[in-house]
Amino acid sequence: MLILLAFIIVFHITSAALLFISTIDNAWWVGDNFSTDVWRMCATNTSTCMAITDEFNEYQSIQAVQASMILSTIFCCVAFLVFILQLFRLKQGERFVLTSIIQLLSCLCVMIAASIYTDRHEELHQSHGYRMEVSKGQYGYSFVLAWIAFAFTLISGVMYLVLRKRK
Repeated sequence: MLILLAFIIVFHITSAALLFISTIDNAWWVGDNFSTDVWRMCATNTSTCMAITDEFNEYQSIQAVQASMILSTIFCCVAFLVFILQLFRLKQGERFVLTSIIQLLSCLCVMIAASIYTDRHEELHQSHGYRMEVSKGQYGYSFVLAWIAFAFTLISGVMYLVLRKRK
């Protein structure tokens, strides 16, 4: 049981790390001479970055992705704290239902963010607010990590739902 508990803790920390990296790092959409995420666009050849502001056509979509990714990361961290508290407070045989619900909310938020970005990527990258042509890029590793984090948080949420506290 101790090995299973250690695996679940490592799995949850990995999910949180994936969420942090995909939210913060500047690689949701990359090209030969630029990289962009939900916060800023950077030119790799000149090392200059500009923030994505309300002058972009699809700024509301970007704000929805930003908010969903932040909420997902917060929910994942809160779920871990609730798990640690429930680990010492629950009686034997009880399930970690509250932890599971919070982790599944994290899963839902990251799915919403990645789905919005997937659906709106053409409109997002044809805005006249960019200083260079970014429509000829491709999805970067932060975008892929967001989808992997979705799978990890979903699996983690289901594991907490099934997990019972045993000796």
